[in-house]
Amino acid sequence: MSRSKASTLDADLQDIFGEPLAQLYERAAGPDASPALARALELRSFLALTEEQVARVRDRVRADMNPDRDLGELSADKLRFDAQWLEAALEARDGYRAALDGLLCTMPPPVQQGRPLRTAQFRAATSLPPSATPAPGRARAAPARRP
Repeated sequence: MSRSKASTLDADLQDIFGEPLAQLYERAAGPDASPALARALELRSFLALTEEQVARVRDRVRADMNPDRDLGELSADKLRFDAQWLEAALEARDGYRAALDGLLCTMPPPVQQGRPLRTAQFRAATSLPPSATPAPGRARAAPARRP
């Protein structure tokens, strides 16, 4: 996985999962890793890789189009190939961003993640004195009213 390469959605991942990327990758490698975290980090790695490809093609085209460069070195075929390569890389990037955005939108808020709901259960530390315990099975009749 591309852990060292940055992606445009790294901040969103850290906000949603509440930890820095390095810790998220460690958590994802653990035995009780959530499938959503594993998928999110896998998509993030693919996104980082495709964003690097986009940047490489962009930089190559910029270098080829440098105003100081000799015009005799320009190649329409090379630029056409770079345009096709860039289009493919951008489509892949857009697909990974959409998939990761979709996954992150379905995640519960960070407060609810990974924290089981606890309900308080109070227990009496002592028993009630015998006079305070109701007699089982006896119903008291209400005193009759006198007219």
